[in-house]
Amino acid sequence: MVGVPTMRGMGDSLKEFGIGALGGLIFLIAYRLFGALGVLAAPLLAGSMIKGSKGETIAVMSGFMLLALGGMAVGGTSSSGDSGVM
Repeated sequence: MVGVPTMRGMGDSLKEFGIGALGGLIFLIAYRLFGALGVLAAPLLAGSMIKGSKGETIAVMSGFMLLALGGMAVGGTSSSGDSGVM
């Protein structure tokens, strides 16, 4: 449903945006701190620090994206036919 924007609605949206940005910041910091383990540690840390359904959403989406994009990157084929050998 589309409605007329209100100050309360924009305030709520700004709060949600801030929570998402904070989760992303925690994710990036943890990813940099833990190195190779950051791929797993970052979503777990961010998901546990952001409480409630938003934290659960961060953890779920991070796990999905890790496998979906990681699987595409590993299983993807090159259309140019270049094997990458120098």
